Formats: sequence, C-alpha cells, structure tokens
Amino acid sequence: MRSKSGFAPYLALITAVFQVVLSQVAAYGQQRAFRAPLDEWAYALLLVGPLMIALHRRYPIPTAVGAFVATFLYIGGGYPYGGVFITPIVMVFQLVGRGRRPAAWILAGVSLAAFIAYAWTTNQPQRGLFHDLAVSSFILLTMIAAELVRIARERRAQQQRAVEEESRRQASEERLVMAQELHDVLAHNISLIHVQAATALHLIDDHPEQARTALATIKAASKEVLGEMRSVLDVLREGAPRSPTAGLDRLEELIERCGLEVELERVGSRPLPPAVERAAYRIVQESLTNAARHAPGSAVTVRLEYGGRELAIQVSDTGATGPTVLSGEGSGNGIPGMRERAAALGGSLVAAPAGPGFQVEARLPLPEETTA
Repeated sequence: MRSKSGFAPYLALITAVFQVVLSQVAAYGQQRAFRAPLDEWAYALLLVGPLMIALHRRYPIPTAVGAFVATFLYIGGGYPYGGVFITPIVMVFQLVGRGRRPAAWILAGVSLAAFIAYAWTTNQPQRGLFHDLAVSSFILLTMIAAELVRIARERRAQQQRAVEEESRRQASEERLVMAQELHDVLAHNISLIHVQAATALHLIDDHPEQARTALATIKAASKEVLGEMRSVLDVLREGAPRSPTAGLDRLEELIERCGLEVELERVGSRPLPPAVERAAYRIVQESLTNAARHAPGSAVTVRLEYGGRELAIQVSDTGATGPTVLSGEGSGNGIPGMRERAAALGGSLVAAPAGPGFQVEARLPLPEETTA
C-alpha cells in the first residue's frame, strides 16, 4: 500500500493541471469582465500552490501560508477567477485532516477578509452584499466539509481500533481457554503416569505382569499428553487451524487409561454444545485424576444424565483401599478449576466427601432441544 506521503506529488501534479487548465478556460470566459490575461507571472503563481502541496506534509504551516499568499497575489494581480482556488481548498482539507484546525480556520478568516476587502477597495463590479454573502457561504461550506471529512475519518479509525481491540480480546480469551485445557491435560496425564509408575515399581519384583500393564498405561498416557499438547499449542499459534478438543465420545478411552475400576452410566442422549461437551469431559477427567491420586484401588462410578435443560454429571468413588501415591502433592487447583468451568457456563459444581469416598456432582445448563 502506498503511503500518504507518497501520494503528495501526485496530488500536487493533479492540482497543477486543473489550476492551469481551468484558469485558461476562465481567462477566455472573463475577457469581458476586464480580468488581466494570463502571463508568465500568473502561471508562476498558479504553480506555487501545487508546489506547496508537494511539501505540505513536511512543512504544514509555512506551505499553507505560502499557498494562500500566492492565491492572494494572483487575485490581486487581476487575473481570472476560477482554478486558482483549488489549492486553498486542498490546503484547508489537509490542515483540518492532520489536526491543524486552528491554522485552517485562521487562514479561512483571513481569506474572507482579503477577498471582501479586495472587492471593495478595487471597485470590482460584483461587489455588494450578495458578493460578500456568497464568498462567506463558500468559505464556510468548505470549512464545514473539511470538518465533516475529518469526523468521518476519525470515526472510521475509531471503529477500526474497536474491531482490532475486540479481535485481540477474543484471541486473549481463547488463549486462556487453551491454557486451561493444557493445564488439565498435563495434570491428568502426569498424575496418571506418576501413579502407574509408582505401581509398576511396587509390583515389578513380585508381579511383573501387572507391572507390565502399568508400564503400558504409562506409554499410552505419555503418547496422549504429547498429542493433546501438540493440538493445544497449534491452536495457540497465530493462524493455526483449530484441532478438535476432547469430548464425551472419548470417555471410554479415558476410563481405560485411568487405572481404576470405573463404571460408566449414561441416562438418555442428545447433542451437546461444544463448550458443554468440553467442560463435561474435563470435569470427569479431573475427577478421575483426583480419585487415582487420593483413592487408589477404589471403585468409581461415572453417571451422565442428559436432561431437557441440563446435563448432570456425577463422579463418585468408594474410598482408597491402598496408600495414596500422591498425597500431599499437586497444585490444589483441580476442584476450583472444575467449579470455574461449570460457572462459566452458568452451571454449578459440588465436591464433597460421601461416606468413605468422595463425590463430584456438576450440573451444566443446556439449550432447549428443537424439534423438526
């Protein structure tokens, strides 16, 4: 895209051509109005304005003053009206558009006074109240048009900034969601790897076959965490395609890897919004992680009840039957994180002891099903 400063020479050239051509036409039409014919001095003054336009961006005030002075000298020399007024109009628009509004209004006021004084002091035939009102109206309309263009340009820039800010905000929120996804993936799989590694070390001498099973689970979990990390990191990159996130269709795979005896119950079935499905999967995942961490050997029940207006999730365990492998370790953000996920969707989550075990119960609102 060409910069604004690179456009100035073209604008100056266009202005020069129009000023010269329109002034020649005006000279032909105003011969009877006793206007002086164009000469070398007139053409020089006609070209001063475009030259000032070419230099305006670097020297805004001096070039604007120079362009207006050249216009006054041209009119004072008795040359034809018409094309010479293009340069002052262009200068006014540039001054207003670049924030030099006081200078533009001052030059407009000086021009109004100069043109009216010229008409009366030189006994021009068109002088009078109508002439003064016409000159005043033309200058005022020019200034109003310049101000309207400035306002429209500022509004477009403001709207563009708002769109960019909203885009950045949405990208930031998306990255926060992805960061939470990454945290949950790492927390679950690393906890699972730690539990299974401890189990394998405990069983490797007396029960090598069971230790082999634990090592196979570690291999599967490490592969899973690498795949999910790659998926999330791809989303975090600018312009990367979004990869599908984990959903409830992968619960069986999750249960097989957790190393616990888990019974899965589904009551009903219906399509779920992606945000609800992702949150439900992560809540079950975190609950199983907590059960593996704090209640090894327990029997776990996962119940999903698909209602008309909410999805009810219940994960309960019967309590530990062996020593907890990761007791006292972890960040302690698992249950608060699940509550945040549920609250973000307008739902609720309760986690509390239930007899010898522990129970997590979440309710996530669902939109009403539409019938065809």
